[in-house]
Amino acid sequence: MSGFEELKVTFFDEANEGLVALEAGLNEIRDGTGSDDSINAIFRAVHSIKGGAGVFGFAELIEFAHAFETVLDLLRQGKLSPSSEVLDVLFRANDTVTDLVGMARDGNAVEPGFGSDCRSALELLAGGGADHTKSGEEAAPAELEGLIFTPVRVDEPDDDSGDAAGMRRYSITFRPKTEMIKKSIDPQFFLNTLRSMGQLDLVAGTDAIPNLSEMQHDGAYIEWTGCLETTSLRAEIAAVFESILEDCEFKLVDMTPGAEAEAPIEEPQPSSAQVTAPPAATPEAKPAAKPSAGAAGEASGNAKETRAAASKASATTTIRVELEKIDRVVNMVGELVIAQAMLGQVIEDLPEETSGRVSNILADLVRHTRGLKDSVMAIRAQPVSSVFQRMPRLVRELSAKTGKKVQVEMFGETTEVDKTIIERLSDPLTHIIRNSIDHGIEVPADRLAKGKSEMGTIRLSADQRGGRIVIEIKDDGAGINCERVFKKACEKGLVDPNADLTEDEICNLVFLPGFSTAESVSDISGRGVGMDVVRRNIQDLGGRTTIKSEAGRGMTIQLALPLTLAVMDGMVVEIGKQTYVLPIPNIVECLRPSRNEIKQLLGTSGTLQLRGDIVPLVYLAEMLGVTSAPKDAAEGVVIITEASDGTRLGLIVDELCGHQQVVIKSIEENCGSVQGIAGATILGDGHVAFILDVEMLSDMTFNDASQSAATAQKKSGSVAASKLSKG
Repeated sequence: MSGFEELKVTFFDEANEGLVALEAGLNEIRDGTGSDDSINAIFRAVHSIKGGAGVFGFAELIEFAHAFETVLDLLRQGKLSPSSEVLDVLFRANDTVTDLVGMARDGNAVEPGFGSDCRSALELLAGGGADHTKSGEEAAPAELEGLIFTPVRVDEPDDDSGDAAGMRRYSITFRPKTEMIKKSIDPQFFLNTLRSMGQLDLVAGTDAIPNLSEMQHDGAYIEWTGCLETTSLRAEIAAVFESILEDCEFKLVDMTPGAEAEAPIEEPQPSSAQVTAPPAATPEAKPAAKPSAGAAGEASGNAKETRAAASKASATTTIRVELEKIDRVVNMVGELVIAQAMLGQVIEDLPEETSGRVSNILADLVRHTRGLKDSVMAIRAQPVSSVFQRMPRLVRELSAKTGKKVQVEMFGETTEVDKTIIERLSDPLTHIIRNSIDHGIEVPADRLAKGKSEMGTIRLSADQRGGRIVIEIKDDGAGINCERVFKKACEKGLVDPNADLTEDEICNLVFLPGFSTAESVSDISGRGVGMDVVRRNIQDLGGRTTIKSEAGRGMTIQLALPLTLAVMDGMVVEIGKQTYVLPIPNIVECLRPSRNEIKQLLGTSGTLQLRGDIVPLVYLAEMLGVTSAPKDAAEGVVIITEASDGTRLGLIVDELCGHQQVVIKSIEENCGSVQGIAGATILGDGHVAFILDVEMLSDMTFNDASQSAATAQKKSGSVAASKLSKG
């Protein structure tokens, strides 16, 4: 990838971050929780996108972003009120910018007139035609800037009021050299520092910018010239650039009327100790006046405060790293975990004297490996807000299409999960929300007739529970009409009309391929593929789907997903001559119950009364088809597990072999999907062990139990019901 292409990738990454900030800021303003910082944040986001688009010649994006930016500037100046009508236009503009960025990323041509309606609305607001400007003030429309490489004015401070007394005016010329870019020094940081000192008015000179084909990604081609009005002394301003004078061209001239002529500050001479010292002059030249001790001390103190404030502002720094590089580190950590387990196995065979000392070293290695694993996993982790922030736009679009009033509420957006899972969450959430709005939320008139608010609500929430992240999508609509769902399923041949299904089983029919209750096919629903995609995608990630509905009050869909797909803590168990791994987050406790504590029930392996709860017991060997030694629950070890929906199950195994970090390896490519098996891992002795899926084992157990009960009462049953799971 060339330097120019890398620069373009960086632009789109930053544009995506800006779009997330833009959506969040608009939501804050709409909800009444926004502030001036929110308005400034969305203005900066649009401004940055426009500036970056100019480098690559995305003309349509630049033009629209400029119109958007003009209205936002009026908003932050207080000349435009954030009324509902104004916010509606801003949200539409946000959607249009998002589309334009997506088209630019995919290399698609922008259709003529795309976004023209929204742009006209923005220009109407900017010109005051909609009468949204505050009384006594008029917002003059700004002149449209050039499209590519146009001089860009640095943002002026929000509060330009200052005391005229002591105000000085300086001429500034600042041109970074290539060395500054190679050292990863950001010129904008120093410009922002100047901006914090007073009123900065700079213009970017672009004459030195070469053709795009000749441009280097680490080249410095722009210089800034202009003036700064401030009460700061010349020495204070010079101190800002003290550390980079060798990496840039910097000239500072005091233009204040009556000020003594001073030589401009340029690159320091090798022997110069003061950044304010002029370059070598002829003997006839008058030396610069040396500041008094008090003035020098004051300047030094102010300069230190300036640098401290600037350092604090940039305390949180980030670096962009390709995901492929992080994945390689994750794989290396996984192999390190396996090697560590093998080393522990070898130590057990060493003489006691040697093994004791090596074990202490191994304990340190285990601790450091775990810390390394956690750190690497944290690098891959991302907040779910990156997915959640896309949903408000979807809700707005569907509300407009269906004529329904719907709002979305989001909670737990900061919950972090593996990036691989984040990337595959978008489709399931999109399908669920489309289904909720089209089939669940009622039209305003029907909601009012039922005593509800005419505004429907969809609630998105994310929460970490143990080793899983649980995402809930809840609406306050009509819920699932079980009678209608069952009838449609029978009509499509998906279920036997004589089947005796519970409400939960009927609700789960919506996940069957080809199922839909829509009377006609539309661009929203009707083809019967949406909810099928939801379950399939979540299962591919090792997650489970649960659906609950309450007639007339709404529906809740719960997605339970693993936090990571790479490394996990597991309990190694033995069943017969086979070794398996159970995920630690699913284990509540392990115990050896006495025969008196186990109550036998017909058709079951028994139950265990545990602190007031009745926990069904299952021989794991029988479920997996493995020959096992214990034929009595009291002879084995009972592992109490808990699924994401709170269902507890007692798994009877032969022995516990200990706790171990394991690397999750997929088996689907070679073996396909296997019921009850989530993956495989390599143990310390080199053997391969299967990782058990507690969620699926729980479903298999309770489905078998319900089917046995149904068979005893009725001979007829549903083929589809046997495939449905509680999650």
